[in-house]
Amino acid sequence: MALQAEVLKPFQKIFEDILESLPTVLKFIGFVVFAWLFIRVFIYVLRKILAKTNIDEWSKKLSQTKIFGDTTINIVLTKVILGVLKWFLILVFVLAGAEMFGLTAISNGIQSFFAYLPRLLTALGIFVGGAYLGTVVKKSIQSMFKSLDITGGNLVGNIAFYLIVVFLSITALDQAGVDTSVIKSNLTLIIGSILLAFTIAFGLGSRDVIKRLLFGYYSRKNIGIGDEIVVNDEVEGVVIAIDNICLVLKTTNGKVVLPIKHIVDNKIVVKK
Repeated sequence: MALQAEVLKPFQKIFEDILESLPTVLKFIGFVVFAWLFIRVFIYVLRKILAKTNIDEWSKKLSQTKIFGDTTINIVLTKVILGVLKWFLILVFVLAGAEMFGLTAISNGIQSFFAYLPRLLTALGIFVGGAYLGTVVKKSIQSMFKSLDITGGNLVGNIAFYLIVVFLSITALDQAGVDTSVIKSNLTLIIGSILLAFTIAFGLGSRDVIKRLLFGYYSRKNIGIGDEIVVNDEVEGVVIAIDNICLVLKTTNGKVVLPIKHIVDNKIVVKK
């Protein structure tokens, strides 16, 4: 009997440990099932509520704004809201479970994440705002170049867009607590070199554009639509259009298009 008792003693200890931990195991299983059911029901009800709103129409308008430039990104607000709330509830239940069952390491980790979350959301907001601002500036530059009849609007607009996005992305990383000192030092040198080269190239390439703008301005100042003029004693007609590139005359033989430089460099007689 003594030998039998010695043999059964380890198994008895294991059985007692199982019985002792059984309430905790059952409590843990019940907690997981409750959390799973609560999250499923909550997300289901919220999805039904959002389906009755016009939030998906806002998603289409948000996608049409092209806040990330020409990149095609379809933002569905319903999925974003449901996804964020789902993971938020999961973290809340994990935190509550860790506190309940004495898992202090997990509890401290989640609490640290919640403390960091405002900085992360602020950084994300700065990045999205920078992308939107870059898009607005890009479109404004393209419209300005187009109104002035100057080529290169797409190039300049894209450069401005990426500069704004890069600088505000670095600001977002700073807000998120990432050390960007090395990135800043190298990026400043690279962007400075690019801007210097671009300024020189743009200055040399825009001389003819500025010259044409001045030619058009002074030509319109002295010659108006409807004036009858004679150009260099060769071409005679009525002015029907004038801009920074050319002047259009209506003659007896039809329309004559003359470069604006030709008007400036030759003798013009205005008969009116």
